[in-house]
Amino acid sequence: MSASIVIVDYGMGNLRSVQKAFEKVGFRAIITREHELIKSATHIVLPGVGAFRDAMKNLNSLGLVEVLNEEVLKNKKLFLGICLGMQLIAQKSYEFGECEGLGWIEAEVIKFDEGDLKIPHVGWNSVDYASPSILFENVPNGSDFYFVHSYYFNALNSYVIGHSSYGRNFICALQKDNIFATQFHPEKSQKHGLQIIKNFASLTKESLC
Repeated sequence: MSASIVIVDYGMGNLRSVQKAFEKVGFRAIITREHELIKSATHIVLPGVGAFRDAMKNLNSLGLVEVLNEEVLKNKKLFLGICLGMQLIAQKSYEFGECEGLGWIEAEVIKFDEGDLKIPHVGWNSVDYASPSILFENVPNGSDFYFVHSYYFNALNSYVIGHSSYGRNFICALQKDNIFATQFHPEKSQKHGLQIIKNFASLTKESLC
């Protein structure tokens, strides 16, 4: 069965760059907020840049929280969260006050407070693997990826597959069953980022068993 990939449009970020990354590695991806298209997909991508609270407001107002919970948690569709999309799967964020997230991972999203370092963290950083993952297949440990974020994902190590460092070590990639997420932007990370996009698009439910 070929992949049917949807990129969820909830009004946060440049979704076209993510779509183009899938196209570059030979996969078609549809940008949509239509519930039926999301329900028919095999792969669901949740990118995003911007404020956590605004993102959750948009997801709720568009009825997408229920759809994502159904398709990702119950139906076990393959899921990739990117940047803000990774943060949204945490239980809560403290950006502009406490705000509940999707709650798929026991985690909080906390602002960097690293003295003289510039916030947001923008630029290339190496990623060190915490545990093996099919998401990083054919990507060397210590490869550089592109980051843009002011908040970081704080969680137990149970599902962590990658760390990076900016004043402190922080979680930048995770996998929980069918759920994958990266704090960095694979679509902006050249060769290694495109390999991650290809790895995700090539996954099947059976390959995770």
